[in-house]
Parts: sequence; C-alpha cells; structure tokens
Amino acid sequence: MRTTHDELVDAEDSMVFDHQPLDTAALTHTICWRVAVWSRLHTLKNSYNMILKLFIAFSFLISASYGQISVVDFCVADYSVANGPAGYSCKNASKVITDDFIFTGLGVKGNTSNFFKVAVNGAFDLTLPGLNGLGLSLFRLDIDVGGVVPIHTHRVSEVIIVMEGTIIAGFIGSDNTAYFKTLNKGDVMVFPQSLLHFQVNVGNIPALAFVSLNSPNPGFQFISASLFANNLPSSIVEKITLIDKDQVKKLKSIFGGTN
Repeated sequence: MRTTHDELVDAEDSMVFDHQPLDTAALTHTICWRVAVWSRLHTLKNSYNMILKLFIAFSFLISASYGQISVVDFCVADYSVANGPAGYSCKNASKVITDDFIFTGLGVKGNTSNFFKVAVNGAFDLTLPGLNGLGLSLFRLDIDVGGVVPIHTHRVSEVIIVMEGTIIAGFIGSDNTAYFKTLNKGDVMVFPQSLLHFQVNVGNIPALAFVSLNSPNPGFQFISASLFANNLPSSIVEKITLIDKDQVKKLKSIFGGTN
C-alpha cells in the first residue's frame, strides 16, 4: 500500500515531537524533508495542469481536423432554402425519398452541336439532391471528333476516365509547366485542385469520358468565356490579354460579350 499524505505528516510529527529533549538536527531534517515533499507535490500539480492544457488543445485540433465528419446519415438538399457556402440546408428526413439519391442522366449522349463540339452532363447538388454535403459529383463528357473542352478550372480536384475514343488531356502547373498525354479507353488522369486543364478529341470517333470531382458543387470557370463573355470594355480586354482589337471584337461576338 502507498502511504497517504496525511500518514506522512503524522509520521513527521511523531518524529519531531515523540522524542525529548528536542533534537535540533532531527527537526531541521524533518523541515527540509517536508519542504521537499510539498515542492514535489507542487511540481506534480503544475505538470498535471500542463498535461490537461495540452489535452484540451489536442482535442480541439482533432475536432477541427475532423470537423467535416458527418453526424447524420445524409443531408439531402432542401431547394426551398437558398444555397450557402457550406451547401444546401438539409431536407426534413421525413420527406426524403429514394429518388433523392438517384440520377439517370449519364446514360444519354449530350448535345454537342456547339462551337466546341462538346457536351457536359452531370450529377451534382442541383441535379442530385442526395449528393449535398457528401463532397463529390460525377459528370459525363461527350466530345465529337475535333471537339475540345477548352482550358478551364474548378475549385476542387478532378479525376477523368476515358470510356471511348482517344483524347489529349492535360493541366498547367502554377510554375507554367504543362503536363499532358494522349489517353485511350480505360486510361485515368488526375487534375489537381484549381489548376487550368483541358481535353481535346484527337481520335477519329466521338470520345466519351466520365469525370468525378471532390465537391457536390465544384464550380466551373472557362477562361475563354471569362475573358470574352463579360462586359469589360474591349480596350481593357486588349491590355490584359495582349490580343488586338479586331480579335477581341470577334471573340466577344462569339461568346456574347458586351462593350
């Protein structure tokens, strides 16, 4: 058994007062011993407080690191409430139905009758409410012969898998290094978060690919549209792109820009 603090104190008292006459040396030794005990207890208390503080801080960091872990099974998007930075509010669970988790639009080829000969059709939070809060989305990509997905960017990362045809796909790093390669059926490529990337059909048949992004609302920004479908005055567009006036007007007419 371990000696308790009170027992230690009683033992000290008996050492000091049970012996007569008063032994000065023993008293001095006892006082020093008692001071040492209290000093040790004080040190242990400080150590305990430090450990407690570290534990609280560590718990906070763990909580912050795993703050995105869901505490519910799902959060089906409630379209009656405006979308916010964290996504849609959750639909009342009593009103959730199976169809909230199903999207049937990826089995049909999209309309590629456009300037780029490309069609994108996807399951994301606006078309598949069950994806809300799950951190993913899925898109079908149809590219006709000679078609192109022009250079663009997302807020998140992307994975592409080629199902039919041959395409050149690539992205450009922040140091302006280009990473690109010809992809065939079954090939997969990753486009890191926010980096500019593209796909071009270089085969002799229409290409089909599926892409997945790690957000239910990944955002799309096509550079060409951003530059020439806006309302910036042409004179400013000329300066920031180094493209001459006639080309700027031509591109604005194609993309529907004004000014």
